[in-house]
Amino acid sequence: MTVTIYHNPACGTSRNTLAIIRQSGEEPEVIEYLKTPPSRQRLVELIAAMGMTPRALLREKGTPYAELGLADPKWTDDEILDFMLAHPILINRPIVVSPLGVVLARPSEKVLDILPNPEIGAFTKEDGEVVIAGKRAG
Repeated sequence: MTVTIYHNPACGTSRNTLAIIRQSGEEPEVIEYLKTPPSRQRLVELIAAMGMTPRALLREKGTPYAELGLADPKWTDDEILDFMLAHPILINRPIVVSPLGVVLARPSEKVLDILPNPEIGAFTKEDGEVVIAGKRAG
């Protein structure tokens, strides 16, 4: 089974998601989307597969979101896609694709919804939070 992660190694959520995928027994195709951004067509496909809008996929923190005035509702979906393609950091991450679906893995354990083997046992995130078999320990 092929699993693909659109990954940013500087992002803790993305690193946690990648580690969960590997702990499930999968070795994913890792696409560092800041170095190799998806094409417009691929980005549209991913957004549709996640059942969201381009605006819902926009990342605000650590991006030129505010400087570009992207909070303004005047921007169309096509214009938001143009901004994402010009500034890939605006694409929220990580996006994970598997034959079982596509998710924006925020929080990282959302990836368990589309992994063929979601029974990962205990997994400790970088912040110390423990995830057990797809459920948060508490």
